[in-house]
Amino acid sequence: MHDTDIPLPKDVVRPPETVLVNITPQETRVAILEENTVYEIHIERNSGHGLVGNIYLGVVKRVLPGMQSAFIDIGLERAAFLHIVDVLEQRQKPEQTQRIEHMLFEGQAILVQVIKDPINAKGARLSTQISLAGRFLVHLPQDEHIGISQRIEDEEERNQLRERLAQLLPENACHGYIIRTSAENASDAELQADIDYLTKLWQNIQQQAKTSTPENMLYQDLPLSLRVLRDMYSDNTRRVLVDSKANFENMRAFASQYVQSAVPKLELFQGERPLFEAHDIEAEINQALQPRVNLNFGGYLIIEPTEAMTTIDVNTGGFVGARNFDETIFKTNLEACHTIARELRLRNLGGIIIVDFIDMAHEEHRQAVLQELAKALAYDRTRVTLNGFTSLGLVELTRKRTRENLNQILCEPCATCHGRGRLKTAQTVCYEIQREIVRESRRFEAASFRILAAPAVIDLFLDEESQSLAMLVDFIGKPISLAVETSYTQEQYDVVLL
Repeated sequence: MHDTDIPLPKDVVRPPETVLVNITPQETRVAILEENTVYEIHIERNSGHGLVGNIYLGVVKRVLPGMQSAFIDIGLERAAFLHIVDVLEQRQKPEQTQRIEHMLFEGQAILVQVIKDPINAKGARLSTQISLAGRFLVHLPQDEHIGISQRIEDEEERNQLRERLAQLLPENACHGYIIRTSAENASDAELQADIDYLTKLWQNIQQQAKTSTPENMLYQDLPLSLRVLRDMYSDNTRRVLVDSKANFENMRAFASQYVQSAVPKLELFQGERPLFEAHDIEAEINQALQPRVNLNFGGYLIIEPTEAMTTIDVNTGGFVGARNFDETIFKTNLEACHTIARELRLRNLGGIIIVDFIDMAHEEHRQAVLQELAKALAYDRTRVTLNGFTSLGLVELTRKRTRENLNQILCEPCATCHGRGRLKTAQTVCYEIQREIVRESRRFEAASFRILAAPAVIDLFLDEESQSLAMLVDFIGKPISLAVETSYTQEQYDVVLL
């Protein structure tokens, strides 16, 4: 494993974007297209509104000194998780080692913000450092630091932005801010409007915290339709198509106040076909739920998310290079780089990601593939780190995870295989049943036994396994009858004692 990360290019020129906003009473879906290819899908359901950014008045339920963490009740089904590194006092003085049991106690009311949605069996992750996102600034009301987005690299420009913001703040200002990338072209009036809005928002939250009872939500982030304009819109956005008249008006009103440059780019979609169908987004969503992704020249990827990480396997498939096998492998891996980067964004895969490229004999090919992957990943809005090839020929990268991926939002484990992706064969189930009958015959004195099972299992007992069933009858000295249960899955069965 390489000890240092491979830097991603910073000077990438993003292609023009088209944003599609599909809104129904039950959910909001957003698709972001680059050159008519969908790269991102965002889904927010009214029944399961994302929690990231929400602020709660929580109650400390349990402090865990051994893990240097605490469980906080914020009124959700599962208690949320707060680690020492996300406690404000520790963040402000990281050089001083502090203990969480000296900061928190059970029953304590505490102001917290969600920084990661609940995922699978894990509760939401919290921070006591509050941040409020605006169009150009992120307000840090408990801090005095002024930070600059890492995407703004020019040192002179960074200093100018810091000086401009300092001049707009009151002399006695004791609050901090992070200047977002979108602030590069913002006027002083726009920055001042952001400051005023965020200051008032924080004052309202503080007032609610004084009068609210614990385990209550004090602030909820904007709905997805408006976050599109606040967080995803840029000068690179060509059009924003919305298929709901009422929400189009809401978005236009919001844009008029906070993102005025977006107003002329907002369009109400009134086509005969549904918005997502007209742009083939429904097919892309269905494809993004499949493990196999075909490449243009016959190769393919297999993408397998697990609890701990996601693995991506690159295969040549039916692709045969024009010159030799090395050339075939190299071209397949190069093409896979761009498809991998797109699938990470499209499926919103996060955490540790292991890529198993096809083994390459030449070091220059390996380095060229790494550089191509770094270039493709540079377009991602989410923070990505990339490492080189390991001794086993694998590439490791990490992608920041704050919300559920597309598969977790749209799917659930199969009720038949319970997420294994495999079923026991009918023959395996036959042998399990025979072993159970032997056990039960030794424990209970029954006159006879009846097997209730799926059609495939009963058919096997009547055909290939009829002899073994007859031997079992002789062995236990009791008759065995068979009955088909059409509602049973292949692994389900019952042995009835008569």
